[in-house]
Amino acid sequence: MLLSCGDALIDFLPVKAADGRDATVAVVGGSCLNIAVGTARLGAATGFVGGISTDLFGSMIADHAEASQVDLRYAARSEHQTTLAFVRSVNGEPQYAFYDEATASRNWTYRRGSIAFDEIDAIHIGSTTLIDEQGATETLAMVEDARGSVTISFDPNCRPNLVKHKARYVDRMDAFAAKAAIVRMSDVDFEFLYGGDDYASKAKLLMAMGVSLVVVTRGNKGAQAWHREAGAIEVQAPAVNVVDTVGAGDSFQAALLFALRAIGQIETGSLAQMNSDEIRRVLSFASICAAITCGRAGADPPRQSDVGDGLSLLFQKRA
Repeated sequence: MLLSCGDALIDFLPVKAADGRDATVAVVGGSCLNIAVGTARLGAATGFVGGISTDLFGSMIADHAEASQVDLRYAARSEHQTTLAFVRSVNGEPQYAFYDEATASRNWTYRRGSIAFDEIDAIHIGSTTLIDEQGATETLAMVEDARGSVTISFDPNCRPNLVKHKARYVDRMDAFAAKAAIVRMSDVDFEFLYGGDDYASKAKLLMAMGVSLVVVTRGNKGAQAWHREAGAIEVQAPAVNVVDTVGAGDSFQAALLFALRAIGQIETGSLAQMNSDEIRRVLSFASICAAITCGRAGADPPRQSDVGDGLSLLFQKRA
């Protein structure tokens, strides 16, 4: 099983009402829940770890996850309210206003021994859960128990408007990255955390700390990756008529994890020994899935039936 640990919330996405006025529509979201949904829709056994409310919105979240075959056995249901996020697009990038005080996500706690790590291939962590000190502490405790037997995947998925102490936050993200085997972030995340675009130097530092694969996604400019054995790899983004970019990074991350598992390279030792052709095929598949999501409204990751030739390309080894 693949696990995704972190945020599950309701996004209020901008739409136009029938009379032309601005309106919103409630859609299930949260980066880590989106990733769980994405891997499950592609066909991987997937579970979600985190807090889900028993309120009206929490029921929407649980129904949405289960409709995509996401296993909620490790989710903690509580009476705390659901996190709400209002979204609007600014210069093509989604911007968020969060309502996240005393929510089910914020009150999630890790119970030692509650997860059968010997049945888990990889755990993904990241996003808003790690901004709050309590959430970061609980996630770290889980990561420490899982490391050594489970591959750790990390995406900071930064939300600058929630960060109150940036230097402390950057240090925290670096600490989580150092414990991961896979680190992915967008170019927007990189700019917020480190400034500029010297991705290669940061990747080198992370790999020196033990990270096997570092990926930076750059929207329509494609994705770049650095691997401890295979070196630098770059793939182009597929052409797509963009509806919005909400959830595109989550779909990329979900497809990346699915693809690594599908070709038998998700285990830490195998991941470290990948070659450039394997990495290129995995990145290309993830890019196809992200492009499909960009062609839809909201965070709506593709199913296997949507991917078409993408799966064939994933398993097509270079002659």
